[in-house]
Amino acid sequence: MLLHIPKVLTEAQVAHCRAIMEDAKWVDGRETSGHLAARVKHNRQVDEATPEAREMGNIIVTALERTPLFMAAALPLRVFPPLFNRYEPGMAFGAHVDNAIRELTSSPLRVRTDLSATLFLSRPDEYDGGELVVDDTYGAHSVKLPAGDMILYPATSLHRVNPVTRGVRLASIFWVQSMVRDDGERSLLFDLDMAISRVSEATPDNPGVVALTSCYHNLLRRWADA
Repeated sequence: MLLHIPKVLTEAQVAHCRAIMEDAKWVDGRETSGHLAARVKHNRQVDEATPEAREMGNIIVTALERTPLFMAAALPLRVFPPLFNRYEPGMAFGAHVDNAIRELTSSPLRVRTDLSATLFLSRPDEYDGGELVVDDTYGAHSVKLPAGDMILYPATSLHRVNPVTRGVRLASIFWVQSMVRDDGERSLLFDLDMAISRVSEATPDNPGVVALTSCYHNLLRRWADA
């Protein structure tokens, strides 16, 4: 499931994060990549151990908790602390699959990467190129979203970032360990949740809402790890 989640961050939050990034410590993006991914990765990244990275990450995680569409789609158990990257002209990230397990530096925290997310911090008109391209069974999907919007997709997907040819592309990336690890089961639960919401809005007293909600929670009980 490839899902566009709009307005995760407000304009003010985006502006605040970008102001922080102006004074942040930037390092080679390959420092947080696996061996194979590092061979095709060319970008810059805010040092994840800095207070700036932690402050921006906390802003995003708090915003996610207040975003119903994300909560319904991801069913998050753990969120890996967001990373922040920068692509300038000539920079790109070739085709790769994200590591199955992410480990936080100097911490015992491990996150199984069921879902990958990119939250855009630059406006589309600020740069050319830099599209996130995600491959699935239906082909390649090119993604370039407004600042503050996010794309959520299975971490098993082959994906890449096209070369930036003008301007600067700023974004946050992170991974989610879901309570439901199987993408097919998680997608069914999301579709059912959305259908329940539509029926409930159209006919609030419809007895079918209770029956559908019961099915949803019984399936979640069956499939959830937590």
